[in-house]
Amino acid sequence: MLGAMSLDLFSVFFGGVIALLPAFAGSIYKVGADGLGVMRAIFYTGSVIALLFMARYSPMNKPWRNLLIAVIGFGVSIVCFGISQNFYLSLFFLFAQGCFDSVSVTIRGTIMQMLTPASMRGRVSSVNSMFINSSNELGDFESGTAASLFVLRPAVVLCGAITLTVVAITYFKTKDLLKIKRENYDIN
Repeated sequence: MLGAMSLDLFSVFFGGVIALLPAFAGSIYKVGADGLGVMRAIFYTGSVIALLFMARYSPMNKPWRNLLIAVIGFGVSIVCFGISQNFYLSLFFLFAQGCFDSVSVTIRGTIMQMLTPASMRGRVSSVNSMFINSSNELGDFESGTAASLFVLRPAVVLCGAITLTVVAITYFKTKDLLKIKRENYDIN
């Protein structure tokens, strides 16, 4: 469970680009408030579409493997967003980020339920909630700090690369979790 919480904490901490969208809309793409609205909406559109897709096709057959794949996709989307010179291509990468983020949140929440004994679920859920809430807020701060220290695009690419590094470290430290299957756990 520490692996799942750490994966979320560090991937969101280093991989958040949502806080930087006003800078991209204003100084990079010059699309103004309307473009910013589209950029913010496309991320959440990806999340909703991924949730609808997961309602039909569950990612829980091999949840840990699928979680790692989703966070890899999230990191690659961030790197590609940072590199992209085209507004519409950047929208696609924001859409993909939303999809991968939604998949990882769903899997991580289910894994928490699968691996936590029933008597501990409330406490573990509370700690997980603190990880999620703090990583989002601190991630926005980190994104802004990185963008002010570096140029905007290289900061985003660097943060995406750090997210991919976190996934690699997590993979090597938690290989035994690749065997987890939903049918082996009672999550009622």
